[in-house]
Amino acid sequence: MKKIFIHGSGHKSASWNETIKYMECCQDILCPDLSSILNGKEADYYNLYSSFTEYCGKIDGQISLCGISLGGILALNYALDFPGKVRSLVLIGTPHKIPKVMFSIQNIIFRFIPKSIFENMAFGKKDTFILGNSMKKLDFSNRVQKLNCPTLIICGEKDSANMKSAHYFTENIKNAKEEIIENTGHVVNEENPKALAKILDAFYYESPASYLR
Repeated sequence: MKKIFIHGSGHKSASWNETIKYMECCQDILCPDLSSILNGKEADYYNLYSSFTEYCGKIDGQISLCGISLGGILALNYALDFPGKVRSLVLIGTPHKIPKVMFSIQNIIFRFIPKSIFENMAFGKKDTFILGNSMKKLDFSNRVQKLNCPTLIICGEKDSANMKSAHYFTENIKNAKEEIIENTGHVVNEENPKALAKILDAFYYESPASYLR
């Protein structure tokens, strides 16, 4: 079964390399580059989600999704829309709804960041603004209760912006378990790849039945 690891908006697919290197259960992992699957379309959320849906639809059989931040939002959205396609779900540092105040502050900061800095991010400066503005109304609060697949919620101990959402997911998704990684911030896959790899291995090796209740 294919596992799809989806990166966040501030990073590229290579951000998973260290985590995968430490994993024992590293077969059949795909790491799509979000800017590439857009195929030249404008980088708003709806185009991105549509492109991600097409990407997943081309894979035979069920898939396991693992996403961080924006990648987690895409994974969650897809799991809700295509429950029969998703075997398991991992959400890392993922909000259950977009924090509008935080996004507004982030956009102000981004305006003063040189374009060159965005070269190491998933999207350029212009596209990052377009994406952020198109996501402001996203809210999965009243839908996550419908998820039935085994779900793992991961959050860095220092990721205060997403800790509340991590607890919300754990309380409202029927088959969810939560892991908090100590001394780690938001970008778990780069800040603490060894700890993340260990948690993911345990999740993928563990009998799915143990997550169903």
